[in-house]
Amino acid sequence: MSGIGDPRLEALRWRHEYAGKVRDLYLSDAEPGRALVVASDRVSAFDHVLSPGIPGKGALLTQLSLWWFSRLEVPNHLVEPTAGGLAALESPLPPDVAARAMLVKRLDMFPIEAVVRGYLVGSGWVEYQASRSVCGIPLPAGLSNGDRLPEPIYTPAYKAPLGEHDENITFAQTVELVGATDAAAIRDLSLHVFSTASAIAEERGVILADTKFEFGRDAASGEITLADEVLTSDSSRYWDAEAYAAGGANRLDSFDKQIVRDWLAAHWDKQGTPPELPAEIVERTAARYRELIERLTLPR
Repeated sequence: MSGIGDPRLEALRWRHEYAGKVRDLYLSDAEPGRALVVASDRVSAFDHVLSPGIPGKGALLTQLSLWWFSRLEVPNHLVEPTAGGLAALESPLPPDVAARAMLVKRLDMFPIEAVVRGYLVGSGWVEYQASRSVCGIPLPAGLSNGDRLPEPIYTPAYKAPLGEHDENITFAQTVELVGATDAAAIRDLSLHVFSTASAIAEERGVILADTKFEFGRDAASGEITLADEVLTSDSSRYWDAEAYAAGGANRLDSFDKQIVRDWLAAHWDKQGTPPELPAEIVERTAARYRELIERLTLPR
């Protein structure tokens, strides 16, 4: 996906290298081995970037990633452990950009999305209905949509080239991609982080239903390192624990862009350019992102 870089960053000698659906990547000859990752307010659904964006979303995603990085005792890609690594910069960023940015180490990324599921929902539920398994992992009979699994399962995906769809794969296929040692390490790290994060979320009345991680290898240390965003409302599915326990139609309402997906599915046939999002949908979605941040990070 092409994009136009922020001229203020270009004036600081950061060149715009890549635009994803949500994040922009900048590189600088003055910062060898490092990258600047800047989250935008863009929102995507059904493989399309929509208009308008969600105000404040980029800052919220970055804030939540940094909050989680500080609580997970695994190596991560931040250059410095505080302030998004930005304290290591000689020239400060514009404040509105700094709120959405992380200065990170460049890693040799693994071509795997490390997905962990604690509950049966989404594409996992669809697959379970057809095969009583998810990504080749057999599950007990009689489960329903949204049920908690007996234990979290690791269901990786192959990260397809830009513009193509990621593909669910088996653990054996990850071994073919990255080797047995790294495949096992990524799986075990993913399950460990999920377990740790689930316990933290539950203390705050929030269920972490599923999430996806990305990992790379730090060339200097050789360590497998947690990268990109982590445990945000864009990469994870969170539910309100009280609503889930009460049951009913709203028990699986998630703190993310599901409002956008639902509206788009009802008002667009997935042909041509998607319609512009109404202001009410934008605000409701922004409120869900803000609510998750407050539920997780503010003292209870």
